[in-house]
Amino acid sequence: MEKLINDFSFGLFFWTALLFILLILLLNKFAWKPILNAVNDREKSIEDALNQAKKAREEMALLKAENEKILIEAKIERDAILKEAREAKESIIAQAKETAQVEADRLVENAKSAIQNEKMAAMTDLKNQVAQLSIEVAEKVLTKELSNKSAQEELAKEIINEAKFN
Repeated sequence: MEKLINDFSFGLFFWTALLFILLILLLNKFAWKPILNAVNDREKSIEDALNQAKKAREEMALLKAENEKILIEAKIERDAILKEAREAKESIIAQAKETAQVEADRLVENAKSAIQNEKMAAMTDLKNQVAQLSIEVAEKVLTKELSNKSAQEELAKEIINEAKFN
């Protein structure tokens, strides 16, 4: 270190210091400002990218919430449609049962009416046959001898046995 102090020259020191100061000024003007500007621009672009990423995350959260809301609404609408379909099915089945019951009741009434009409027709026919038979018996009894009672009874039994009931 002593050697450095002994070999020290003010001229060399002056020129070295002057060149160092000039170098710092040149670097400040031409290198540090562009480097600092580049660093600041890079910092700003990183900050903008982070802000855009944050904004994108918020938008994704909103989209996710909106998608969940749409999904819930779709499920509610699906349930409503299924409920409406079930009610329509039950209504159609009930209406079909009611229509079938009304038709069955009508058919039963028609059948009862037809049976009643056939019964009345059969009774009328039977009465007519009995009346006709009674008239024939009376006619034959009257034609035979009215004084012989045993002969009349025998004749009536014979006519009854001969008569064919339909």
